[in-house]
Amino acid sequence: MSERAVAQADHTVDYDALIDVMRRRRSVRRFEKGRQIDRDTLMRIAEAARWAPTGANTQCFDVLIVDDPDMRDKVLEVFLRQSNRLIAHVKGFPAVKKTYLANTVAIVVVLGDPRWKASFPNATDSDWEDEYHANNENILLASIGAAIQNVQLAVTACGLTSAWLSGGGEATTNRELSDLLGYPDPLIAYGTIPIGYPEKDVSLRWRRPVEQIVHWNGYEKDKLRPQELVDFYVEKLRPFAMYRGVEEMRDWEDFEEKAGEWADALTGPTVGPRGKDR
Repeated sequence: MSERAVAQADHTVDYDALIDVMRRRRSVRRFEKGRQIDRDTLMRIAEAARWAPTGANTQCFDVLIVDDPDMRDKVLEVFLRQSNRLIAHVKGFPAVKKTYLANTVAIVVVLGDPRWKASFPNATDSDWEDEYHANNENILLASIGAAIQNVQLAVTACGLTSAWLSGGGEATTNRELSDLLGYPDPLIAYGTIPIGYPEKDVSLRWRRPVEQIVHWNGYEKDKLRPQELVDFYVEKLRPFAMYRGVEEMRDWEDFEEKAGEWADALTGPTVGPRGKDR
């Protein structure tokens, strides 16, 4: 076998290992009680965040790790209040009580620093200020999202599991976390990631078929999911798609009932309602 063939084979092994970690990553809300984690493992997770790609290589985030049980419980109280606000003021969203945080071994908070947007492309022409300002916000969020993803994957690779609480980005929750954890303005807790050992094996979540999300050499307009499907997901399907532990939606016992005319659009290469041309 040539050196090039050996190298390609090695890359295949790398890909297989990577995709395995990606598939095993779960947002878990039931952790085992009484478990602990050492700081060496937590530093390995932080090291993964360090290698996230960021706009202009700004590395526009910090990683705050809570492993003290008393402080963890105080963070839990912040998110219990956040959950109650969701229930009271965001009617219809399938919010989950955050009591499971009590069994985490650590909580990783990814703090974004918006000041670094100054490093991204900023317009020198007033006619373009709004456009570049909006794009700089996108670059910041994409950069922080990459760090959050790296943390999630590293947690899985280390044999643990995690969830992702986006509520820290809300102004009220961020103020409470800032007061508690001592991070200054203008830092924002864009991602709060509780880490623990799963109470039980967690099955896969539903994913769209890869054929539906891929477009070759241009956008295939017949793959644009119609607004009616978006509305159906939000109004009818969301709580089931979010929390059911089955990768193939067709394996749901009540799949036809839950999916209705959108059964093919949710599980096949087409995105239109059953029996109707787009």
